[in-house]
Amino acid sequence: MTTRTLAVVSGGLGTPSSTRLLADRLTAATVAALAERGEGATVEVVELREHARDLADHLVTGFANRPLRTAIDTVTGADGLIAVTPIFSASYSGLFKTFFDVLDNDALTGRPVLLGATAGTARHSLALEHAVRPLFSYLRAISVPTAVFAATEDWAGAGGVDRALAGRIDRAAGELAGLVSGRPASGRPVDPFADPTTSFEDLLRGSGT
Repeated sequence: MTTRTLAVVSGGLGTPSSTRLLADRLTAATVAALAERGEGATVEVVELREHARDLADHLVTGFANRPLRTAIDTVTGADGLIAVTPIFSASYSGLFKTFFDVLDNDALTGRPVLLGATAGTARHSLALEHAVRPLFSYLRAISVPTAVFAATEDWAGAGGVDRALAGRIDRAAGELAGLVSGRPASGRPVDPFADPTTSFEDLLRGSGT
């Protein structure tokens, strides 16, 4: 049985936090969706609040200490990524953005990503589309079509989650599992242009261009 690695980035600032709660729900649903495809999963969680000082130091020195380097390697080496941020002032949190700012620009190229966000009111829901998704498009990650937003009232349903939110979680998790299952289990996307033994003309010929 193929085992996939999932990295989970939670940008919540409190303990406990609704951001981590959503991240855990998305993770559990993705693991279940992979199991339905006959694949296992290992999960590693990166709590950004634990690296706030490390990230500030990295911004001014250009170097990551060992804990932050481990977190970066966890994210960039995973087969799939779940990234969840709280929404402040209609955008992702500064801590969330800082973490992805310190990654190499090509570190997430071709990486399947499930996007999530939390806020106190549904008025912030469009921040996923006008702020968070463009960030990962810039990083050339592959964001699943369904992004999951959860407002405070979404946690009031049976089992602690609204039925509509539960449906979005399952749909997004299925999309992520489908993308992850279609990739080599190497933790890195295949880049045909990285092959130094194949000429550019041969690559174009092979693509049918």
